[in-house]
Amino acid sequence: MLKKKLTFMLIPSSTGISKQMSIPTAAIYISVAAVVCLLCLSFFLSAEYFAGKVNENELEQLRAENKSLLDKYEQMRWNMAEVENRYSDLVKKEVTIRSLFDLPAVDEGERQLGIGGPSSPHLESMSPLRKAAYATEVEVDRLLKLSKFELEKYGEVEQSLNNIKDRLAHTPSIWPTKGWKSRGFGMKHDPFTGYKQMHRGIDIANHTGTPIIATADGVVRGTGRATGMGKLVTVDHGYGFKTRYGHLSEIKVKNGQRVKRGDVIALMGSTGYSTGPHLHYEVIRNGQFFNPMKYILNDM
Repeated sequence: MLKKKLTFMLIPSSTGISKQMSIPTAAIYISVAAVVCLLCLSFFLSAEYFAGKVNENELEQLRAENKSLLDKYEQMRWNMAEVENRYSDLVKKEVTIRSLFDLPAVDEGERQLGIGGPSSPHLESMSPLRKAAYATEVEVDRLLKLSKFELEKYGEVEQSLNNIKDRLAHTPSIWPTKGWKSRGFGMKHDPFTGYKQMHRGIDIANHTGTPIIATADGVVRGTGRATGMGKLVTVDHGYGFKTRYGHLSEIKVKNGQRVKRGDVIALMGSTGYSTGPHLHYEVIRNGQFFNPMKYILNDM
């Protein structure tokens, strides 16, 4: 079949001589096959060329994105370094506060508990971008744990300071009235008998009607009269503290009433065992009488 020939007749449209051309069938098949092969090769090469161009463009784009991500991770690490500096400042302040108020210090081993650990076994085989991402993730996790721990410790400090603040507010610390100290605490001569006996408070003299104030926050636990003390007010401040105010001319509070430091609770007088208008002021802690002067921090 391949030896056969195809004959083509070329007939001119006008006057001329007709020509005949014979082409072997094999040559036709070979030519067609060659054309098909060339077309396929051309298509393949074109596809490879354009695919290479696409891949190269994608690769360049990925490289640009990787560089951008690396830059962002580097900036994040700088930002985290600033965060860690601020965290260190907070720790220093917490340590200072604990020292100032005599609060228990935090063990540094406890502060670092659970922080750190072995690195990833695949770290060496990671790309620079994955290394940066991994290092950033580890640093963020570390800072989160540290900040959570420090927040808890600041909560403890806040609670302790609130307790201290409350305790200070309920501790007698100011003069209960204006005037001059006419008699101190301790073994003193009794103005009526002349004999020495224990004087369990201090006397502050002034005019009748001079305001008497609470020397700390508390609750009024007694109002009325008492032998020798005349009209009397007792304030329970908590934390074992009580104060008593005697020889009053008028009581301004009621039993069970809450008072703040500086609130007027009575007026000075000369009721009971007294030689003139004055206040007898006592400080009692856990049932024991103390010199009130140790609990007066301001000027009269």
